[in-house]
Parts: sequence; C-alpha cells; structure tokens
Amino acid sequence: MSRENQGKNKSNGGNGSGKRLIHMKGIDKWFGHVHALHNIDFSIYENEIVALVGDNGAGKSTLIKILSGILQADKGEIYINEKLTTIHSPREARDLGIGTVYQDLALVDCVDVSANLFLGKEPVRGSIFVDRNKMETESRKILNRLKVNLKSTKITVGFLSGGQRQAIAIGRVVLEDSKIFVLDEPTAALGVRETGEVLNLIKDLKASGHTLVIISHQLEEVFSLVDRIFVIRQGKKVGDRLVSGTTKEEIIGMITGIVKV
Repeated sequence: MSRENQGKNKSNGGNGSGKRLIHMKGIDKWFGHVHALHNIDFSIYENEIVALVGDNGAGKSTLIKILSGILQADKGEIYINEKLTTIHSPREARDLGIGTVYQDLALVDCVDVSANLFLGKEPVRGSIFVDRNKMETESRKILNRLKVNLKSTKITVGFLSGGQRQAIAIGRVVLEDSKIFVLDEPTAALGVRETGEVLNLIKDLKASGHTLVIISHQLEEVFSLVDRIFVIRQGKKVGDRLVSGTTKEEIIGMITGIVKV
C-alpha cells in the first residue's frame, strides 16, 4: 500500500515506518452525565509527529490527560509496546517515558532556568545540600542540545520570551529522558519568530529519535510539521490521516462535521 493510499484509509496508523509504541484502545470517559470520549482508538508510532486536532471541547485534552495519568479512563485499555499497562499518575506516565508539556507550562517565574529544569528532582551532595554546580552544568547541556541560546542558566524565567519559556518546559521533559513528548498548543500566543523557534525545536526532537504528540488549532503549522493527523469531534474519532494523503480542506471538514467518515 502506498503512503498516499494509507493516508486515505480511515483506520490507518503510523507514519509508514515505525513500530507502535502506544495503543489506547476503546477509551471512554464520562464527567457526570457528559460522555466526553466515545470508544476512542488512538495509536502512537515510533519517531513520528502526530497532531491531535478538533474543535474546543472535542476531547483532545481529556485523551491526553488519560495518557499522562492525570485522568483515568472509565472504559478501555492502554498498551505500551504492546503490553497492557495502567497509568494511575503523572509519575507513572513519566516512568513509562511519556513527558507532557501543558499549555500553562508549569514554570516558576521567580526562580532561574536551572531551578525550573530540575524542579522537584534537584541533585544533592552529601545527602543534604542542593548541588547547584551540577544543576547548572546539566542545564547548559540541555540548552545546548535544544539549541537554546541563553547567556546564563541563572536568568530568572519570568524575564524570558515566550519561545524561550516553551523551550525550558520542553527541556524539563528532555531531562526526564522521556521518549514520547506530548505538547499542548506549543505555539499558542507566540509571535512569528518565537513560533518558528519552537517549530524548529520540535523538528530537532524528531530528528534525534523522539516521538511527539501535538495538540494544535493551527492547521498551517500542523501541515508543515507533522506526519499524521488524528481528528476528534464531539468525543469521537472521525479521522486518522497521513499528511501526505489528505488536505487541509478535508481535515477542516472532519472537524466541523461537513465531511462524513
């Protein structure tokens, strides 16, 4: 099957090359009487960038919160490397190699870059003292790896640009040695230059062998960046397309319900 034909297949998965890392199967979630997710099947493949798209309230964030351990599904199963797994907390998700950067970034503006990168996992020496030298050395390595140009790791995060702040939040996930990065609206509220910096960072992460899941409303960015687009509408999966086998018009049609699948 060609990549284009695979992209047109409703139930396709993957970027045509990698193995399946995660399979969320038959996921249902209720909030009281609201049925937020309906029997969702969502897979993530090795070294791909997959976009989760849909209108506000479609269920994208709910699905990601289940994957990240913040919420638990009311029905369904999660397989990691084809092994049935339960994820009860964000810590368990991180231990499985799943790192999530939410839209609010969860940074502490009044402390410096190193402190934010190591927040909650500060190295110590002598079992008592925080090892600032190690934090700064490792922070510089992370920033260099991500091609983030900062004069010092001692800069207070509140003084950084939006793009730099996003890079610090991503750097924290890199530091955790995550294999799968989940980014919630990574370019929201960024200017043109800062958006370009973040998109280049995402491309570099894929080039270094990582897998990324991106929630985004910016279809122009999505089509320039990702391998595959997964569409949710009113809590239901309505499309799963390789970028090479679809168009922006088709994706918009699935989001709005004009295109029936």
